[in-house]
Amino acid sequence: MSTESLPEHILRPHMRPIQPIPMSRDGKKFVGLRDPAMVSSQMMVVPPQVMGVLQHFRGERSVSDIATQLNGPEDQLIHLAKGLDKVGLLWGPTFEKLESELHEKIKADGAFPASASVSLGQDADAAREAIESYFDQTEDPELEGEPIGIVAPHLDYQRGWPNYAAAYYALRAMTTPDRIVILGTNHFGIGDGVVLTEFGFTTPMGRVDPDAEVIEALKTKLGRGAFVDQLDFLPEHSVELQLPWLQHCFGAVPVLTALVPDPMTPMIADDGKRVSMEQFVQELAEVLDVAGGKTFYVASSDLSHVGPQFGEPRPVDEQRRIDVEQHDREMMGKFIEADADEFISAMKWNKNPTRWCSIGNMAATLMLAKPHTVELIDYRQAYDDQGNVMVSSAAMALL
Repeated sequence: MSTESLPEHILRPHMRPIQPIPMSRDGKKFVGLRDPAMVSSQMMVVPPQVMGVLQHFRGERSVSDIATQLNGPEDQLIHLAKGLDKVGLLWGPTFEKLESELHEKIKADGAFPASASVSLGQDADAAREAIESYFDQTEDPELEGEPIGIVAPHLDYQRGWPNYAAAYYALRAMTTPDRIVILGTNHFGIGDGVVLTEFGFTTPMGRVDPDAEVIEALKTKLGRGAFVDQLDFLPEHSVELQLPWLQHCFGAVPVLTALVPDPMTPMIADDGKRVSMEQFVQELAEVLDVAGGKTFYVASSDLSHVGPQFGEPRPVDEQRRIDVEQHDREMMGKFIEADADEFISAMKWNKNPTRWCSIGNMAATLMLAKPHTVELIDYRQAYDDQGNVMVSSAAMALL
């Protein structure tokens, strides 16, 4: 098959990030290729041996060069590239079209659809009942003063509910704020700087509106570049999982949401098109000062991620859990000192050996909220019996 007539994105295929899902059909093993960003709703199914071929689809070489290196048939590589493109798993015009259509749909709706939060309940009554049942099993943290922010997990509710409930317990008696700033983690998205959105969110408890005044001011200061990757919020659970709790405690309060990158990882290119954590914090602080009123902050943060599921060679045993807790408490101690620079420095010195995933949003929350004290309310480890995975989380109050 001639490659002369092939479009560039097929001639030099460049795979988008995928989520491989093991599957079986008629006793045979396959791998489903899923788009973790949820831009494409279709999944392509391939034999396991194809995964090795896909590692060469990096946009650097032609299918002819790849076929020569692999000593394989060029026409099959072209067929594979076209199949990936058809379902939007290659960078190129097909993906761009899907992305544009999805953006227009969400823009017309004005909000992202409910996704992860539905696990709390299919409607408002079920969600409220679930939250109240969790509160009934939670001790009053008896905070000395009204919190100005919290650290809460973004682990799934089934495993993380004790720390969600611990973090949100005291908020029920609080004065309702004028707005809520929720800082999350970008697990699946494209943006490698701070990502903002002008859209609202939908949960089983209804619509959560964006803080239009603050967002418009940030557009003026930061430019559209801060919003160009806002579809990253579609598959992202770290913001959405906080919303029903906030709706339950405060009712309808507008939100500003941002996905904050890890300050230990440099941005792909310092080309002025991306927004750093420091720039975001500085500009947002100025905007909030002008806007006035009361702002409440939520850092949606899980801590350590260990075990074979995260690439470690050995299962998580009791000693590993003890060691992780010791490390977590040392790093939480740095956070509780309420000095963002010291917290980041400690993490850099340790090189984040247990994969804390939310260093950026935790540090940014300290910089914005400027708490006098930080109180640890609860700490938990969620793990399976086989030791494949353990994720730790905490509930903290900023006072």
